[in-house]
Amino acid sequence: MAIPLLNSGEEVVIVISKKITSLLLLASGLFTMAVSASPTNDLNVQNEINQFRSKAPGLSPKALQVGLEAYSKARQQGLDKQRVLTIVDFTKPSTARRLWVLDLNKHTVLFNDYVAHGQNSGANYANNFSDNPGSLASSLGVFLTESTYGGKHGYSLRVKGLDKGFNDKAESRDIVFHRADYATAQFAQAHGRLGRSWGCFAVIPAIADSLIHTIKDGTLVVAYYPDPSWLSKSQFLS
Repeated sequence: MAIPLLNSGEEVVIVISKKITSLLLLASGLFTMAVSASPTNDLNVQNEINQFRSKAPGLSPKALQVGLEAYSKARQQGLDKQRVLTIVDFTKPSTARRLWVLDLNKHTVLFNDYVAHGQNSGANYANNFSDNPGSLASSLGVFLTESTYGGKHGYSLRVKGLDKGFNDKAESRDIVFHRADYATAQFAQAHGRLGRSWGCFAVIPAIADSLIHTIKDGTLVVAYYPDPSWLSKSQFLS
């Protein structure tokens, strides 16, 4: 059976059609790659605020907002795979339960307890912050948790400061999460404040191991205070 020959016009149409099909397939592939590569974990910050406002009534609304905004920006950079956020609200006195660990998958509060601040950051309230070696002060900003280790305070957790100029010396300063007998309600009742660390996040021994196990290995911590310099210069808030 003879196959009919195509005239030149028909051949041109077929060639063009094939090229269009190829371009469409290429564009479709690129779109799929872009969607796969784009962060599917961006937060609707306002929705998260609404979710946690009633579940964390003791957390100041501004600390919650700033914490979630910083978390969202950090997550867009590929940080934190667990959707767990720790907020330390330094607007609260040390006698308040000012450490919050939020599960952003289940929208639950995992921990809410005491945390001490640095010796040179203040007495009951922290109002002075520094990242200078030897300052014995707390630092503000966004931290990434790292590995655990057994130290003089027992099971402890290293953190890396991500806010350049505000906490990026955290590792060299040995800023960690650790347990401390001076970070308990009993100590606060006896002394009118918690004891103070050398800048570490010192927490009550009763929850220390469980807390550290929950937030270790790459979750985000935001130490909040309405410091104008940090709020305007942080790469996670600009």
